[in-house]
Amino acid sequence: MSGGRTVRLYLVEGSPTGVRIGEIINWSGQVLAAPRSKIADALKRPEVQKTGIYILAGDDPDNAHKLKVYVGEGDDVMERLKVHEKDPGKDFWTHAYIVTSKDSNLTKAHARYLESRIIGLVKEANRAVLANGNAPPSKLLPESDVADMEFFLGQVEIVLPLLGLDALRAQGPSPSVATSNSAGSPTLELILSNDKHGVKAHAVENDGEVVVLAGSLATTHTFVSNTYAEQRAELIRDGSMVKVSDDHYQFAKNVSFSTPSAAAAVVMNRNSNGRVEWRLKTTGQTLKEWQDAKLQSV
Repeated sequence: MSGGRTVRLYLVEGSPTGVRIGEIINWSGQVLAAPRSKIADALKRPEVQKTGIYILAGDDPDNAHKLKVYVGEGDDVMERLKVHEKDPGKDFWTHAYIVTSKDSNLTKAHARYLESRIIGLVKEANRAVLANGNAPPSKLLPESDVADMEFFLGQVEIVLPLLGLDALRAQGPSPSVATSNSAGSPTLELILSNDKHGVKAHAVENDGEVVVLAGSLATTHTFVSNTYAEQRAELIRDGSMVKVSDDHYQFAKNVSFSTPSAAAAVVMNRNSNGRVEWRLKTTGQTLKEWQDAKLQSV
């Protein structure tokens, strides 16, 4: 997204964790978020008694480091959620995110198109386990409607993280992407290398996350302490890291980490200070040195 956006969040009950409504100025859509404990209150609101899309989200019972989501659509979202509330197969969800249109111009065909696209984005992002079975085919729409829905979807992608759902956001650019971020400023390219263990990992800083890029090599060596050992084990189990030799795992895909230290710990399999371990590809500075220099320049 190349320009700034004004996003308005309305706290229905005055609570930052209760029922919330997110809007973007001059956008016809709206996103209502509610914890499951407040879903009865949320369903009384007119925003959800329309055609729309909904995302049910909660911790995956089978994976402590993953979110689990279910994506659906309906002519009357309220009625669909009342059904899901009683479904024992969907006990996992703790929060609901409901997308509708303020002008009521969102049709069943639009909703089915958006549902299919959102399911695809969740799969691509790989931040959450998808509870849906087979993804429904995207509803054929006129070219002009497709353009409108793609714009609509872009606004949804902006608002959802602000309401607490990050399941659609891609895990950083691929290694082949030119080094510029969405705002047009240079992307911060990082390297972590360790000759003793043959480690060579490449990453980029992306919107506050460190994204270790596919092809990076991590050590198989076991150290005494690694706070992120469980997360590393899960990445190996799900195929994000693949053993390619007795000494190395290789990242099979881009993987996002919330902090530089988490990324470094998974690569090195030991507790690490990521601000010191990661270095800028262009200058050789540690991430800490670069950050300190940037601060001093202000």
